[in-house]
Amino acid sequence: MGYRRKTTKSSVALWMLVALGDAVLLLASVGISALVALVSVVTITAAVVAGRLMLRRSASAPDSVPATDGVPVTVPVTRRQEA
Repeated sequence: MGYRRKTTKSSVALWMLVALGDAVLLLASVGISALVALVSVVTITAAVVAGRLMLRRSASAPDSVPATDGVPVTVPVTRRQEA
């Protein structure tokens, strides 16, 4: 009896094509209106999530950052104490 590998790239590609075909058949049976509704729901959800992330990021940022306009700024150096 010959040895046969359990997973191959060709079988993964075949199953991906089967899944794509299933999605196409599902869309064809439901109709294009379901596709438009799904895309709109995903778009609105992504916009809400992005808006919340931007608001959270702006709330955690300092209100004003002083501009240096090319003036050198001294930065204090702190050293760690070795234990």
